[in-house]
Amino acid sequence: MITINIGRTFLKAYNEKYNQDLTAKDFFERVYFELFFNHPKYMQWVINSPFVQMKKGEKPHLLSTKERKGKLSNLKDKIARGEADASIAIGFPASESKEFATTSCLTSDIATSFTEDDMYCSWIGSGLGIGIAGGYTILFSDCTILLKLYEGWMVYRHYLNDKALSKLHGNQINTWNGQWLNYAFSKRFRSDYDFAELVNNGMFSIDETQIKVSTVAWSSLFFNLSNEFTDATITGYVYSFSKMNKTLGFFPFHFEKARTLRSYYTKLFGESAAIQQAADYEALFGRHIKRACELGSIGLQALEPKDLRKYYGDAKNIKLIKPLTKRKQNEPEEAFQERAQKNKQKDYENIIHYRTYKTWLLAMITKNKEESLDFSKHIASALHEYRDMSKKMARNHLIEKELLASKSKRQFLDALAEIIKEIDPSKLQEFKTLRDHIHMMNAEDFGYFVVLLKFDYAYVERERTSSSKGEE
Repeated sequence: MITINIGRTFLKAYNEKYNQDLTAKDFFERVYFELFFNHPKYMQWVINSPFVQMKKGEKPHLLSTKERKGKLSNLKDKIARGEADASIAIGFPASESKEFATTSCLTSDIATSFTEDDMYCSWIGSGLGIGIAGGYTILFSDCTILLKLYEGWMVYRHYLNDKALSKLHGNQINTWNGQWLNYAFSKRFRSDYDFAELVNNGMFSIDETQIKVSTVAWSSLFFNLSNEFTDATITGYVYSFSKMNKTLGFFPFHFEKARTLRSYYTKLFGESAAIQQAADYEALFGRHIKRACELGSIGLQALEPKDLRKYYGDAKNIKLIKPLTKRKQNEPEEAFQERAQKNKQKDYENIIHYRTYKTWLLAMITKNKEESLDFSKHIASALHEYRDMSKKMARNHLIEKELLASKSKRQFLDALAEIIKEIDPSKLQEFKTLRDHIHMMNAEDFGYFVVLLKFDYAYVERERTSSSKGEE
């Protein structure tokens, strides 16, 4: 059971760091139970475990210290008797006698025997799961990560016990682990952080009735972990505990690929933008974790930006023209400024999407070879010049509805051949280079390139429109 291995790995690292010699049972009683369960607000809710099995009239937040320790004694007794179902040892199969098979995961059909130490380790390991958006959890066996998660346990407990934060939900340890790890390894981390700082970093969602830990996007976590593990590949175990438990399996996380994307973003848009816009563009990367795991590893391909697929192989184009906010007749100044600010924010979001898409597409096209980062933009500018040499809409249709909507190299080259027939001789070599470029591409790279060209065409349109209006 992976939770046992994670718990055991952590315990060894913990004993070494803090000069202790605790057994798993010792640690569970002295540390885990005291942090997780010996309070009105639990940090973890384990279905059917002694800690959540209430007698008539009992409620978790009303239990006395004596009653909570009674539940601990109940758990210890069951472990001592060798009971090892999912309510006693985390990650074990559910009790077959109770016909709860659909709630089992992380299990094996290999006949094994487990010690008391193993079962306590399973609890410790379960508390080190990293919750991510999409309803899944990751377990890493790296000691640096595990010890950092332990530090976060105490922070979460501190906030749960803070009377000023009475609306804060308990039982979110795995979700908290994801947010804490994401912040602790980020470049935004401050050693003097407070609750307000964590709220500003998006770790909590707050309304009038409750405060909940928000679920972190796996891609954001990936980028921030890469700050610590610059060139490392670490295997993670991805699973889900719910009404129907799911196991996706073991996957290598190639953290060095985050550096690749940051490097491209810096080369394309400058170091200042790469730093200041990091939180915005990093959040856009990443397929749903389930789709990412289907690729077999977590690297560049898994980091494909959200919604990029809708621009593949059709006539749909991204709109990047800067919106103009014109004052309406008799419109109050406050309403006008509000609309102007919304348009400005929407324009910023469009630019970040464009930059994120371009960064990833170039990283995919240029892997294992050198390519000019400006090639597609030069072609996009040449296409605009070709289009503007005629007032007829035929050229615009040829570019947007045929060339940029091509689903195959053949379609693209046919459209390009039509363009070359009418091209200015001074631009002919550029388009011949494009033709040769397309010929040499494999089908996958061609698909990426057409979408990249579509985005650069839209961005050049933005630049030309802004220039014609005298904007900077």
